[in-house]
Amino acid sequence: MADVRLGIIMHGVTGRMGMNQHLIRSVLAIRDQGGVVLSNGDRAVPDIIIVGRDADKIERLAKKHGVERWTTDLDAALANPDDKIFFDAASTQLRAGLLKKAMDAGKAVYCEKPTAEKLEVALELARYAKEKGVCNGVVHDKLSLPGLMKLKALRDNGFFGEILSVRAEFGYWVFEGDWQAAQRPSWNYRKQDGGGMILDMLCHWRYVLDNVIAPVKAVSCLGATHIPKRWDEKGQPYEATADDAAYATFELEGGIIAQINSSWCTRVRRDDLVTFHVDGTLGSAVAGLHTCRTQSRVNTPKPVWNPDEPQTMDFMNDWVEVPDNMHYDNGFKVQWEDYIRHVLEGGAWEYDLLAGARGVQLAELGLKSWEERRWLDVPVLEV
Repeated sequence: MADVRLGIIMHGVTGRMGMNQHLIRSVLAIRDQGGVVLSNGDRAVPDIIIVGRDADKIERLAKKHGVERWTTDLDAALANPDDKIFFDAASTQLRAGLLKKAMDAGKAVYCEKPTAEKLEVALELARYAKEKGVCNGVVHDKLSLPGLMKLKALRDNGFFGEILSVRAEFGYWVFEGDWQAAQRPSWNYRKQDGGGMILDMLCHWRYVLDNVIAPVKAVSCLGATHIPKRWDEKGQPYEATADDAAYATFELEGGIIAQINSSWCTRVRRDDLVTFHVDGTLGSAVAGLHTCRTQSRVNTPKPVWNPDEPQTMDFMNDWVEVPDNMHYDNGFKVQWEDYIRHVLEGGAWEYDLLAGARGVQLAELGLKSWEERRWLDVPVLEV
């Protein structure tokens, strides 16, 4: 058994998501635990180089977390044959060009989603990776969340019987930025900068529904820009040109109906920032990020509608929590470990650029459905 150095170029990790979820809680956590254990017992230990435009910012970030290598010269970083993986979590609008440049340099590529703003670009990226023969991956982080893993286990074990429907609520109030700073970057609310709830979240809902419930067959979506004016990181007002909420209905394989509300303009009164309620003939379940509660057919209460009397039944108490029968690690970190094994050892890997293109496809169809105010089928994608 030996330690194997694995050079990873990390681009776009000065932003909130890239820094917290990918740099600190995933790749640095893997480094600090001694690497990823491979099938032969060796450990792949990440050796990171941080790449960005702001030298002062990336130098401070590197020093704070004990990263020895950093640069503003992406071309020089890609030219180093000792670094195998290029990761991007920066602007969606620049992603395709950056990934192609990295693939041209012979790097395996891994990136955040969406992979592009348009399906045509996302599919071309998947084809390019196939032609180059390089390992490629797109983050599908929510599949490794404990709540959704429990939900999928219930489905796989037949708990639901025939699944009938899914109802999901996602989001919270993102402050406008005038009297209290916003929790999300201002570009999220400018369409011209790649922002928008539909483009952002329908990419997630595609892989969640496909993998946890059933494949998506059709979509009807209505977007909205509820808050037309916001304030940016410098306290300057700007016009919010992107949708900040999406109300979507999906038809899934088997006739299952899924309804998902996504909003940055809602105040939370539910178990978590996202909840998935699945109803089936033999049982129901409600999953959040970490917990999952069930109600089986035999334990279902029998309420009677009576608007003339106060409700005496405690519906929240009629559910049983699925236990934590295993250790659940950070979902982003789990997928990083799996991708590293894929790069170094080969083997199957589902979450590639074609899978990323499926997410862009659903987002594009969602936007078109909103524009045309109609249902749209979701064709099978191939490269």
